[in-house]
Amino acid sequence: MNTFKIILASQSPRRQELLKSLNYKFETLHLNIDESYSPLLKENQITEYLAEQKSKHYGEVADQTVVITADTIVWMKDHALEKPENFEQAKKMLFELSGNSHKVFTSVGFSTKNDFKVFTDCTEVHFLPMNEKEIEFYLSHFKPYDKSGSYGIQDWIGLAKIDKINGSFFTIMGLPTHIVYEYLENLTF
Repeated sequence: MNTFKIILASQSPRRQELLKSLNYKFETLHLNIDESYSPLLKENQITEYLAEQKSKHYGEVADQTVVITADTIVWMKDHALEKPENFEQAKKMLFELSGNSHKVFTSVGFSTKNDFKVFTDCTEVHFLPMNEKEIEFYLSHFKPYDKSGSYGIQDWIGLAKIDKINGSFFTIMGLPTHIVYEYLENLTF
């Protein structure tokens, strides 16, 4: 499908699976960067900043190549719920999400030799109430420690405890595929 080289600078198996599902050939690269950010940043400012930092960390991009970076956060009321460090932190996050709505922001950066563009998508997610037994079941069986907000919508919790979303399912998974497809299909060098 593509006549140019695509590098997905992400170790996320979900992002890799989604890009592959769009029928693109690509290489993957893991960038080990500091993902801290200023506490003054809010919502999409965080994901856009981190997508750009990942792109800068990659360095110079070769001709006929596009490097894709991405970042996702769960935004609850006035703060980000990031990847949990342990069981207790994940449990606390899921109790906070229980019975409430939150936003998921995913920003995707596209770097070419002469350009960088970032696009952001937001999806609102509503959780049904969850009890301690359900939360502990989910955490012990699915171990979502690599996911913002301590959950994966494609897991049991999405099937059983998310009753509505407003926006793209794939944005919640970490890659707004409609944005990626439109950008790559219209990319010229």
